[in-house]
Amino acid sequence: MRSLWQLYLKLEGWKALNGFPNHLKKAIVLVAPHTHWKDFTIGIAFRSVLKIKYGKYLGKAELFKGPFGFLFRWLGGTPVDRFGKQGVVEQVVEKFNNAENLVIALSPEGTRKKVDKLRTGFYYIAKKANVPIVMVGLDYSKKELSVSEPFYTTDNEAADFRKIIEFFAPLKGYHPDQGFEHLLEQYEP
Repeated sequence: MRSLWQLYLKLEGWKALNGFPNHLKKAIVLVAPHTHWKDFTIGIAFRSVLKIKYGKYLGKAELFKGPFGFLFRWLGGTPVDRFGKQGVVEQVVEKFNNAENLVIALSPEGTRKKVDKLRTGFYYIAKKANVPIVMVGLDYSKKELSVSEPFYTTDNEAADFRKIIEFFAPLKGYHPDQGFEHLLEQYEP
């Protein structure tokens, strides 16, 4: 499949500026800005091309039921029950605690729409599971994917969020007006 994904990315004009830290056995991967359904396809393609061996993504449990559930699992999805007794953060922390190798990708916005603030679940998952965060930026204006160095959460949540927003702010999503730039003022140093 890697050859097909390489061809797809080449035809679409995408390139990776750097590699993924594949030495990590566990990590939360933030993929942003998430503004269009194509982000998913590009992410799946780069997961293969960058050889992210343990890469999964979170999906609502309802997606994994019915006739297409197998497809979401085959593509690397892992279900979470948004309405269960155990919250989503706790469910994902448990998945990390029970796995030897697990890399979970998700969108820090939690939606494809413009947001006034980032979701915080990913942050508390990383903190409670003691796994690093790796940021992966999709810049449609240049058709480039960039990968940050891994970092662990600190005791300064505002500084951690500032670091995340500063990484993603210059990047232009499929819909450039839905990026992160406007979020910079919330986390002044």
